[in-house]
Amino acid sequence: MDLSKVLTKYKKIHILSDDIYEHITYDKTKFFTIAQISSLKNRTLTMNGVSKSYAMTGWRIGYAGGPKEIIKAIRKVQSQSTSNPSSVSQAAAVEALSGTQKFIKIRSKEFKKRRDFVVGSLNKIKGINCLTPNGAFYVFPSCKKLLGKKTKLKTDSEFVEKLLQKANVAVVQGSAFGLPGHFRISYATSMQKLKIAMGRIKYFCENFG
Repeated sequence: MDLSKVLTKYKKIHILSDDIYEHITYDKTKFFTIAQISSLKNRTLTMNGVSKSYAMTGWRIGYAGGPKEIIKAIRKVQSQSTSNPSSVSQAAAVEALSGTQKFIKIRSKEFKKRRDFVVGSLNKIKGINCLTPNGAFYVFPSCKKLLGKKTKLKTDSEFVEKLLQKANVAVVQGSAFGLPGHFRISYATSMQKLKIAMGRIKYFCENFG
């Protein structure tokens, strides 16, 4: 990793690693965390949780691992906070993490089917280009070719707004993630809904203007 080489060189930099999609990978992609690099372990705070891999969004349970002094500081801040995880959520998270993990592979296979369908469908739409992600459950297609005089849409924000108004499909503009000219779609829903959404996006893109 090029980034790890830079971080190894600059020893005063602390690292925050978000590993929330650890178990959602495809195409034989292997997950690695930057804390596995021994020279960086003592400078890395790793975050994770149960919302993605265990479909427990809304339970608000996360956890972290890192240097003792940072964990101690986190505990101190948390102890003064009025927002706390419920005992039910904590017990459920323990069961999720310590119980059978067989369902994760089954779930990932289903996500892969949806990913392949969404990517394939988007790349058949004139003006849309979509790369194939190796993890998580989002795609990040480009809509740059649909911005301009013909559609009168100048930005990705205008594109997603008009897509919602005209096609009743909600996506997020890429500029919100620092990449204008793109938009993000989640495929963490049923195949039936995805087929409807892809049909609407196709009709919108090919008939708008």
